[in-house]
Amino acid sequence: MVQNSAPRRVLLAGGGTAGHTSPLLATADALRRRDPHIVITALGTSRGLETRVIPEAGYPLELVPPVPLPRRPNADLLRTPGRLRGAMKAALEVVDRLEPDVVVGFGGYVSVPAYLAARKRGLPLVVHEGNALPGIANKLGARFTTHVATSFPETDLPHAHYIGLPIRRMISTLDRAALRAQARESFGLDPDLPTLLVTGGSQGARRLNESVAAAAPAFAAAGIQVLHVLGPQGEATPQVTPGGPPYVTVAFVSRMDLAYAAADAVLCRAGSNTVTEVSGVGLPAIYVPLPIGNGEQAHNARPVVDAGGGLLVADAALTPEWVRSAVPALLTDPQRLAAMSAAATDVIPLDADDKLADMILTARSRTGSRNKTARRARR
Repeated sequence: MVQNSAPRRVLLAGGGTAGHTSPLLATADALRRRDPHIVITALGTSRGLETRVIPEAGYPLELVPPVPLPRRPNADLLRTPGRLRGAMKAALEVVDRLEPDVVVGFGGYVSVPAYLAARKRGLPLVVHEGNALPGIANKLGARFTTHVATSFPETDLPHAHYIGLPIRRMISTLDRAALRAQARESFGLDPDLPTLLVTGGSQGARRLNESVAAAAPAFAAAGIQVLHVLGPQGEATPQVTPGGPPYVTVAFVSRMDLAYAAADAVLCRAGSNTVTEVSGVGLPAIYVPLPIGNGEQAHNARPVVDAGGGLLVADAALTPEWVRSAVPALLTDPQRLAAMSAAATDVIPLDADDKLADMILTARSRTGSRNKTARRARR
């Protein structure tokens, strides 16, 4: 642990989806465990999940204008420089007002102006990349610092240190077996039946919702119950068998530790946060990567799949017919489930929150005072 008697101020930039906000909050909590007096502020935009989850977690949130980065040349690309100038001006105003000792970015729209503001003010910068394939924002940020952390071992960024993805303590310390009875009761599930958890992440996933719901009679026939997290806007109309195993649908789950504890296996997307949490708690998984972007979700799941802890199914291949033919057979094979659980458990480290907190405090202690003096001299 790095010791420093001076008050510390940390600015954490990240937002949009749970893939950015969850590791941000886990890192903020790790910093607070080290120093309860540390001043932590989050930087986000008005469009993302951060406007709800950051204040709910008790951390102040500053907003800057979003700067979407088009993946392909188009008319919107021509507007990017002007938007970026406005966002950077807003980020500089936040930095000058809060005077953080270090800036930490988790990628996404909000991180680019944060990285540029940190560079302009000579602030120590720490970059954390959540996906196996780095995004545009973190490719830029990694050019400005030697303090770069990654969630997966093969991520190609300069100065990369593989530490894993920071996740919430309620997940990283979860004892699924000890919590199982309470978890199943809380969702209205049978205490003894094989249980499939279905989740498309914080936004839900139409393909997962439709294909799994269509296979509801096959689950009932096999004696399998389902806990299906639809997403805030998600829909599904499973044909529930009267008197059969429960098929529980919910829009959102605030206690994912209970959802994981209730399950024997999970069918899910392969965002970095999902892969880390699911494998970390030892849940056998059927990963269905989101078929957009640069293919990062398939890369996220690959280490767990290669170790034998999960299956990888293309989005287009996840039809109701595939679900009926493959998933009940998995859920009713305890030996296979146990082998997959054991294989998944040790693939991805679960102490990344503490490791990233150490990196942040180290970056501040080595360069913070010198850069703060230079920063004040320039203003």
